[in-house]
Amino acid sequence: MKMTAEDAELRISRFIDASPATVWKAWSKAEHLEKWWIPAPIECKVIKLDLRPGGGFETRMREGGGDFKPHVEGCFLDILPEKRLVFTTSLAEGWRPTEPWLSLTAIIGFEAEGQGTCYSARVLHKNPADSRKHEELGFHEGWGTTIDQLAGYVERLK
Repeated sequence: MKMTAEDAELRISRFIDASPATVWKAWSKAEHLEKWWIPAPIECKVIKLDLRPGGGFETRMREGGGDFKPHVEGCFLDILPEKRLVFTTSLAEGWRPTEPWLSLTAIIGFEAEGQGTCYSARVLHKNPADSRKHEELGFHEGWGTTIDQLAGYVERLK
C-alpha cells in the first residue's frame, strides 16, 4: 500500500466565539499563551515567542510546583497575523536543525466565521508511524483540551 501525506498528519478544529483578532492576541502575546497552551493543571512558561520566519518558539511546563521542564522548542516558518502561523520542532530559532523527541510541523489557522473564528491545527509528521505515536500519546485529547482552554480564555478577553 502506498503512503499518502494524509497518513502522516493529524487535524483538529473548533469554532471559537471570538474574532480572529482576539484569538490571535491569545496566541501572539506570551502572557496570554501561558494561560492556555498546556492542559491544566500543568503550568506553562513561555521562553521564546518570536513571531517571524526563523523566530524561536520555546515553552516549558511544570506540574505541582516543581521545576519547569522542556515542552516545545521550535522555529516559526510562516506568520500571517490573524490568519495563519506555522511552526516546526525540526528546527530551532534561526533555522538551526534539531533532533526533537517528536518531529512535527503545525499549521494553525484562524478563519473568520460569522462573529467567531474557525480555529484549526494541521500537524504534519515525518511518517505515519510518528503520526500514530502522536495520536496514541493523546493528540486529540491534549490539543482538544488546549483549544477548549483557548476558547474559554478568549471569551474573557473580548
